Amino acid sequence: MNPRLAAARALTAVLSGKASLGSSLPPQLERVAAHDRALAQDLAFGTARWQPRLQLLAGKLLEKPFKAADRDVEALLLVGLYQLLHSRIPEHAAIGETVGCAGALKKPWAKGLLNAVLRRAQREHEALYAELDRDPVLHTAHPRWLQKTLKAHWPERWQAICAANNVHPPLILRVNRRHGSRDAYLSELRAAGFEAEACRFSRDGVRLLRPCDVTSLPGFAEGRVSVQDEAAQLAADLLDLAPGQRVLDACAAPGGKTCHLLEAEPALAEVLALDLEPRRLARVRENLHRLGLEARLIAADGRDTAAWWDGSPFQRILLDAPCSATGVIRRHPDIKLTRQPEDIPALAQLQGQLLDALWPTLAPGGILLYATCSVLPMENSDTIAAFLSRTADACELPIDGAFGLQPGHGRQLLPQPDGHDGFYYAKLHKRLS
Repeated sequence: MNPRLAAARALTAVLSGKASLGSSLPPQLERVAAHDRALAQDLAFGTARWQPRLQLLAGKLLEKPFKAADRDVEALLLVGLYQLLHSRIPEHAAIGETVGCAGALKKPWAKGLLNAVLRRAQREHEALYAELDRDPVLHTAHPRWLQKTLKAHWPERWQAICAANNVHPPLILRVNRRHGSRDAYLSELRAAGFEAEACRFSRDGVRLLRPCDVTSLPGFAEGRVSVQDEAAQLAADLLDLAPGQRVLDACAAPGGKTCHLLEAEPALAEVLALDLEPRRLARVRENLHRLGLEARLIAADGRDTAAWWDGSPFQRILLDAPCSATGVIRRHPDIKLTRQPEDIPALAQLQGQLLDALWPTLAPGGILLYATCSVLPMENSDTIAAFLSRTADACELPIDGAFGLQPGHGRQLLPQPDGHDGFYYAKLHKRLS
């Protein structure tokens, strides 16, 4: 399959609200020749990354918007515009190859439309951009609702957040403490020809200066190193783990933090990894197996404690709550297409329900670490403020470290172009009775 067609078909599902790129792209990549798969992936992710800007331009180029039944043609047009305006693909190839894909859609009329619109974009895009110069969507490549929300909550930082969201994310590794120090692994990487440096805030983090196939890294197959963003790596140390503790990792998939907890404190009594979807726990199991670690896995709704909790309290709980993922847009640019403003209050309600349900399972004197990969206060400091106001035996503990900002509650990390993702932590303590 032509890589442009594969990207367009994956994006069609996203534009239609039926899937994310994470689920729609892999089946399409299987139908693309191996040497073209990287191109197909770049076209899909790149088009999603710049979609708000491309959609704005398409609105100027089209006489009328596409019907819902023609989302596939719309996706193919956006892929073509991405190639013309945000890639090094020669213009004649970008237009010709994209138009050629229309035949596979079984919509003959689309060839003429795509050819005309793409050629006009080739000629007139600079003039059209000038007409749209005052529109923040053009400059930020974020949907209008999200751009406005970020501006409202981060008036001095919203533009930097948008800019960080539009760059390719760095490749960050987590060194397994059970197999040696970070410094020793850095030396090994450099000896093997990999350019790398220590992360600033995570004691286990390493940033590769050039992307690579992670399976080629020294010791990857043996579990000596894993891929995990620096912000996510902070959880293990923030939990103040100690031997003999029983730990719950709620909403655990794909298991990066579960594994890190076990690496950081080998003498834990038990780690229970909980997730709503059984298929997502399969990924947790794979990660545990590669790293030679053990945890108990249960598929259940964290709010339904009667279905999974045995009544024995946990000394530590990690609640990496479902969220808008607005802090990891650079890794999942289709969030710009799939997330809607009405999602945020619904997510905040779910986060509050999870906190309320899990709190009784925490032992007196224990710590619950609340985390999201969101940069929106409604899901973060506001959620924690509301929880503290209704929970008499809960108090907030300070978070040590030089990372992030201190809002009303917790610690907010904003995405950094060469550093960590956007993330939020709040450390909650259950008072002794």
